[in-house]
Amino acid sequence: MKELTIFEEDNLKFLVSKNLEYTLIQPTKTGLGKGILDATFTIRSFLKMKKYHNYEEQGTGAKENGIIKESTIFYRNEHRDVHCSMYRPKAKGKGGDPRIWFYGLHNMVNPNSILAVLIHEDRIYAIDISIISLSATYHSNTTTRLKEFIQAISTASNLIVTELLIKLREIARKGFVKSLVNADTGVGRTLETLLGIEMNSSKSPDYKGIELKSFREKKGTRKGLFGKTPNWKLSKFKSRVEILDTFGYWESGIFRLYNTIRATGRNAQGLILDIKYDKDWLVENSDKPNIGDFLVWELEVLRSALITKHKETFWISTESKKIDGNEYFQYKVVEHTKNPRVDQFETLIETGAITVDYPIKRQNGKVEDKGCNFKLKASCLELMFPPSERYDLLP
Repeated sequence: MKELTIFEEDNLKFLVSKNLEYTLIQPTKTGLGKGILDATFTIRSFLKMKKYHNYEEQGTGAKENGIIKESTIFYRNEHRDVHCSMYRPKAKGKGGDPRIWFYGLHNMVNPNSILAVLIHEDRIYAIDISIISLSATYHSNTTTRLKEFIQAISTASNLIVTELLIKLREIARKGFVKSLVNADTGVGRTLETLLGIEMNSSKSPDYKGIELKSFREKKGTRKGLFGKTPNWKLSKFKSRVEILDTFGYWESGIFRLYNTIRATGRNAQGLILDIKYDKDWLVENSDKPNIGDFLVWELEVLRSALITKHKETFWISTESKKIDGNEYFQYKVVEHTKNPRVDQFETLIETGAITVDYPIKRQNGKVEDKGCNFKLKASCLELMFPPSERYDLLP
């Protein structure tokens, strides 16, 4: 996708300010001419997440298995209701590359225009944000179909955000609250308990579709994204215990491997991340010749985890202090992000902005494994997520 203009970025900032979920499509000259647009991974994930259409469950053949739904295109100062088709063409030896097409699109938009795609009440909407100023439309005294659409979808989306902010501000007004556990996880566990969220092993977002990520203001420089186990079938190693036994070390009487792995250089254990673009894999490699590549994550699985976990996230900055050996938290500021840019995922890995941690230890014969955790450098939050909203919890 091309680099966005300031005009297009301002439109995306407007969508974020209204708490609207979207994905982007860039129709090329060739695509408009042929009447075919690629349903990229980002588009497919968005449609699946919104429970609108799942290409994974679709057979091949436009005529046999194609799906046609109603859509609305907003372009220039007009709109048009048209059919939208989604299909996977037949291809010899494998399933065809997914496609999407809005009927008559070539008569409505210019090549390489950026379309913001939204879903509302089982209908797909596409807005030409290269031409239309959403802010001007929304604040105009003239009532239009686009203005009414933005108002309707924004109202529905903002109800949960408003509800959560009210609860967080009530917690913030309590001042410093005592941590429920003496551990790094205390900042999140304490907040979830105050919000009435029960502990569970679900990978779904925490609060009615919103992920909560609390962090201490002065602790560390990375933000947790998600945890994801490697594909053991594709990997040379078959468990993290095997990793511990191979690369672990003794420290303070405990056999452990507290490890951060990045793509920009090998760590003390000689480990490094590498992307295999031909296979769409992220691999972990050892400098030991007899080991080499030993862990494999499928990048499509990681992208899906990112979208699922962080389609909407509250990053909550917290002040921490110790009183009589106990930790206390003051929840202060929320950074509200939506729609992570999965197109930047590999780039952020290659530049070291995204790293992988797996803290493992064996003590008294028992292995404690906290999983493989993908983390993002705090200063790179804006590279992963579109422009966000910031809320102060304290007056």
